[in-house]
Amino acid sequence: MDRLQATLDAIDAANAEDPNQVLVRGETRPKELAHALLATEWVARLAPAASDALRIAVRAHHIRRWEVPRADYPEGKAGYHRWRRDLQQRHAEHVDRILADQGWPEGIRERVRAIVRKQGLGRDPEVQTFEDALCLVFLETQFDALRARLADDEKLVDVTRKTAAKMSEAALRHVSDLPLAAEDLAVIGRALQS
Repeated sequence: MDRLQATLDAIDAANAEDPNQVLVRGETRPKELAHALLATEWVARLAPAASDALRIAVRAHHIRRWEVPRADYPEGKAGYHRWRRDLQQRHAEHVDRILADQGWPEGIRERVRAIVRKQGLGRDPEVQTFEDALCLVFLETQFDALRARLADDEKLVDVTRKTAAKMSEAALRHVSDLPLAAEDLAVIGRALQS
């Protein structure tokens, strides 16, 4: 087995332990494993010649995320942002241990950590592809639940607009490919038009 595949398998094994299950494309899987596999598919579509570092980073983007619940942090925007920063650091450290175990050189390890932390977002094409993949997975797997939780189309349009602002034009062109309900696509369409 080559080193890249062994690394992806180790990441998948870690994410397969997620106790949270999601139904995606007709199959129930551990949530973070399902999201990692979908994000990997998006990177393959958006950047077929993606580097090993990007392929590893996207697979590990939320590695073992369930271990740090949002509820452990204060309510509000500041608590949310602290939780997100702590998660990025934790994910980068966790995947780095896997990379070290697999014998990857420090240059690749450093690059994976930077992508997972989204360093250079807006300036680094690989980090943008990483963000694009994550946003597309969010829209496919969590938009419907977000719609139910917000119960206000204007708030939903605002959240969608903020998500779209983080995405490249290339990624936005793929939104219509997502297997979403017509009403969800309509809300997303409204957000993209404004």
